[in-house]
Parts: sequence; structure tokens; C-alpha cells
Amino acid sequence: MKIKFIFLIFIFFYLAIIVRLFFLQVIFSPANKGAYLKTNKLYPIRGRIYDQNNQPLVLNQNSYQLYIEPKKIKDKDNLIQLLSKGLELEEASISAKLDMTKDWVAISSGLTQEQKDKISKLNLKEIGFEYQTKRFYPEASLSAHILGFLGKDNEGEDVGYLGLEGFYSRDLRGLPGFVETERDIVGRPILIGIQQRVEPEDGRDLVLTIDKNIQEITKKKLLEGIEKYKAKKGCVITADPKTMAILSLVCLPDYDLEKYYLFDENFYKNLAISDLYEPGSVFKPFIVAAALEEKKIKPDDTYSETGQVSVGEYNIKTWNDKYEGKISMTRILEKSSNVGMVYIGEKLGNKKIYNYLEKFGFGQNTNIDLEGEASGYLKPQGSWYPIDYATVTFGQGIAVTPIQMIRAFASIINGGNLMRPYVVQKIVAENKITEIKPKVEKRVVSKTTSDIIKKMLVSTVENAEAKWDRPKGYSIGGKTGTAQVPIKGIYDASKTIASFIGFAPASDPKFLTFVVLYEPKSSQWGSETAAPLFFEIAKDLIVYYNISPDR
Repeated sequence: MKIKFIFLIFIFFYLAIIVRLFFLQVIFSPANKGAYLKTNKLYPIRGRIYDQNNQPLVLNQNSYQLYIEPKKIKDKDNLIQLLSKGLELEEASISAKLDMTKDWVAISSGLTQEQKDKISKLNLKEIGFEYQTKRFYPEASLSAHILGFLGKDNEGEDVGYLGLEGFYSRDLRGLPGFVETERDIVGRPILIGIQQRVEPEDGRDLVLTIDKNIQEITKKKLLEGIEKYKAKKGCVITADPKTMAILSLVCLPDYDLEKYYLFDENFYKNLAISDLYEPGSVFKPFIVAAALEEKKIKPDDTYSETGQVSVGEYNIKTWNDKYEGKISMTRILEKSSNVGMVYIGEKLGNKKIYNYLEKFGFGQNTNIDLEGEASGYLKPQGSWYPIDYATVTFGQGIAVTPIQMIRAFASIINGGNLMRPYVVQKIVAENKITEIKPKVEKRVVSKTTSDIIKKMLVSTVENAEAKWDRPKGYSIGGKTGTAQVPIKGIYDASKTIASFIGFAPASDPKFLTFVVLYEPKSSQWGSETAAPLFFEIAKDLIVYYNISPDR
């Protein structure tokens, strides 16, 4: 009897061992290794962003992510209440994130050391912290629309939105690593088990063409200009016309990069690359340059400006309905004569007008390295009527973006090359620096034409009907624009988009600056709003670049 009893005990132990082996080798086998291997993600450090002088625009600072382990929760309501007070978050927000079916749930990221210490003092066993970094902006919102912001996707992962953060997201974010650790059946690490670690690859740094100092000058002056002229909003772009390296880009109103979520989405829109508008008279130099290139006109050719001109059933007049009689092609630009521009357009011809619009890149993306660019709008040629060819000569009936305008304008003063605008000049990895060179897209006019139109634009500034407070001793070229805002297909004379584009020094332009003010109330004219603002900026840039007066 005793022998049978001992035998049964042995049988029981053998069966227990077999069952245990079955669980270990079949249920928790290498084919199902996720049951005993735990993988933790290692996050890379996101790339930093610097201006052309290596002044930091975006850095990283230490932060923490708070997470909850739902299976450890004993009093859900009390936990949510305590975290709500500690994090200063709504209880409903925390409750919505808390998925009780998961092992681990992220609740809040970007916590400072101070916030972490405050929560830690609650001694909550259900929570934990994971080290992270978060974006830090030494210059606050100085370059908001250029930089974009770092948000979250549906999984709580960092995602770059808009600007550089969006366009260069893959370069900036780097590659994550991981740590894989073998665990026993109750989740404890097995010291002699599998241990595997792959280090993350940190994101690449960006060195920009942007000059922080010019950015500061521009933003200060634009703020003053919007207030002075009571404009709804505004943009200023400054570029090197030879390369189309963007030296400064400011649009207002902007937003706080660290608290972007508090702002309406309309504030995120970069007007310089995303806003479509009719340019008005600032567009005229392109048609003049095309006619010069095709040898249809010369600067000293004359036109008899005697009154309104008819195109089909439409009458076109000058902005003040005054006429000077015999005027030169240069004078047409100086006094911004719409009827004179219709004459130049007729000399150029409809087919050539359309061809040059395409050559100058209108209706196409400039491919600037910022996320969110709009392509503008150029109607198919088959949809054009005679009135369309007439009005486009003075900048109506075509939708463009400010970045398209400044790029096209650069081509007629830099010797004739249409350049690709760019904001990043270097991508810096740990062992490699990638330099981004200026890129010529195409030649649109000859150097001879470029030299002629530059002189005409200098004359346009010097002999303009408005007398501006210009820097004395410097030759500056440029052109004003005043475009009425179309509302439901009808132009509203009380609402305009005022602009001025100018360059200095005229002999060898160091900078090209485009100013756009939306719906200024102090005056509807670009000559009385955007132009004075341009000259205020130009004065500071002349000093900053130490440009010598003309001899």
C-alpha cells in the first residue's frame, strides 16, 4: 500500500514536470517569444535648427512622459482626480486616454523636472515616468512660420507639422533604437538570458540661410507697419536675388510655438508660401522684361497715352484716370500706367505673354523647402479671353503667392536666372555634412535684358509720383503694387492688398525684399503703406550689410 502511494506521488510529480515543460516549450516557446522577451523603444534626440551664423533657433531640453499601468489600478476615480490636480488637466481628458485593456498608457508628455517631482510626491504605484526631450525655442516665435512645430500623432509619437519641422521631419527625427530583455514567466529579467541593445541614431541638425538679425529687424518693422497702417496682416520676405537663399521670412500674426495648440489653425498658415492673391502693379516689370527680351520694345520707345482703351466690352483706365500724352516705356513703369501696359502686352502678343508667365514659374510650385506651399493659379491657355491678356499685364486675373513673386522678380535682376528658393543650406549628421547649393531652374531673360530692367526699376523709384523717405546716396530699384480684393467675383475698392518689392544696391543687389500688407485702412495704396515700410527695412539692411553709398 505504501509502495503504491509513493508510486502515485512520483507519477504526480512527473506529470507536473511534463505540464510545466509543455507550458515553457510550447505555450511560451520561441515561436511565441513575445511572451518572455520585453522590448523597450529608445528614442533618438531630434535634430536642432540654427540660423546661418549658428545662432540656435530650435534646441531640445529634458522632459518626461507620464504613463499609467492600468492593471495596477485599484481606485481609478481617485487616481484620475489626483493626476488632474497635479497635471492641471481636465479629468475627462485623462479618463479618455485611459484604456484599461492595455498594459501601458501614455497620459502626458513634455513634463518638466519640477512637474515630475510634484507628481512623484503623490507616491502613486500605478504611474511611471519615461525620459524624453522637448523642443525649446530660444528666440520664441521669431521664426514661427519658418520652423513649424512638433505635435503628436494618434499613437502619441512626435510628428513635425508645417515649415521645416514638417518638410525635414525624416532628417530631424532620427531613427529609434531598442532594448530587448528576456524575462521569466512572471516578468523578471533573466540575467543570463537574451540581452540585445540597438542604439538610436539621433536626428540631423539643420543650418539655415535665415539670418536671425535680419529676421529680428523685419519682425520689428512689420509689427510697427501693421499697427501704423492698420493692416489686417502682413508678410515680408528678404532673399539674396543671386541665389534665392531666403534671408528672412516673417508673416504676422504668428503663434507661440510652445503653445501652438492654444491657437486657431488659421494662425499656422504661412501666408508667404500658401496665400493666393492678385498681385496688381508689382507684376508689371515681368511683362516689360518679356517685351524687352523679345525686342518688341526699348526703354526709350514712346506710347501716346491719351485716354482709356477698350478691350471688347471693357474699358481700361489709369489708376487716377489722368493721361500724360507721349510717354516712354520707362515712364509707363514710373507712373504705373495700366493703359501703357496694355499697349506693351499687345506688342508682346498673347502667346508670348502666356509663355513668359509659365517661364517665370507662375501656376507652379517653387519647391521651396517648407511644408505647406500652394502652387498659385494660372488658367489653361484655352480658357483665356482678350480681356484676360489685357488685365494680366497689370497683375489682375492671375493668382500668385508671395514666394512666387519674389522668385520671379529675382530672375529679372540677377542676370536672368530663375532660381529655386531654399531655407536650409546644410544638413549636419554626426559624421557627414550635406551642403545644399543654389539651383538654377532655367534662364528666363538675358543678362542684357536684366541690366536694362534694373535701370528702369531704379528710375521707377527715383521718379515715382510718391516721394518716399529713401536712404540718401543709394540707388534702389523697385515697384509698388495695389490690388483690389475680389469678393464674390466683384472687386471691393475699399479692401486692397498693398505691396512693394525692391532691391539694393542697384548695381549689384545684396538683398531683395518683398513687403505685402493685407487690407491696410490708413490708405489703400501700396505707395503709401508697403513702400514706406520697405524703405524703413532697407535703411536697417544697408547699415547691417555695411553697404557703401554710390559713387
